[in-house]
Amino acid sequence: MEVASVNGRIHGKNLAASILVPVVGGALVGALANRGTREQYERLKNPSFAPPGWVFPVVWTALYKMMGVAKYRAQETAKPLGRERQVLAPYELQLGLNFLWSFLFFKWGLRGTALIEMAALLGAVIWAAYEFYQIDQLAGVLMVPYIAWVAFALGLNYSFWQLNK
Repeated sequence: MEVASVNGRIHGKNLAASILVPVVGGALVGALANRGTREQYERLKNPSFAPPGWVFPVVWTALYKMMGVAKYRAQETAKPLGRERQVLAPYELQLGLNFLWSFLFFKWGLRGTALIEMAALLGAVIWAAYEFYQIDQLAGVLMVPYIAWVAFALGLNYSFWQLNK
């Protein structure tokens, strides 16, 4: 099965836009909110399970691509059914929360607030995956690694907050 094919068709512009928005948005957030974070990350007391800093951009890029494909599949399936708004609302919410987190945690140093925000993010990602799955099972499944990563990141955020009060 072709992952990008919905009902036997691929709408290249819609697919590209669906992937580019989170990938480019994540890169812009990284450039704006994460300047100097590598040094900041290294200065923080790290929990034993904290990955090295280089892991984050690699993982996020892969996740942004997967969520873009998931969004594309869900959107293309929902359009003819008139359910596009219902399916995309939680996706857009989670993407906004995703982009906000870096500012809270790194730029503004609000680790406790970032923790609360990430809990909301996890809920929004699960909601988006549920809505996607209801309309297109593969779209929902494509969100599972993102759910797992955000759950891991929530635990990581909690640990950083506890160790660096």
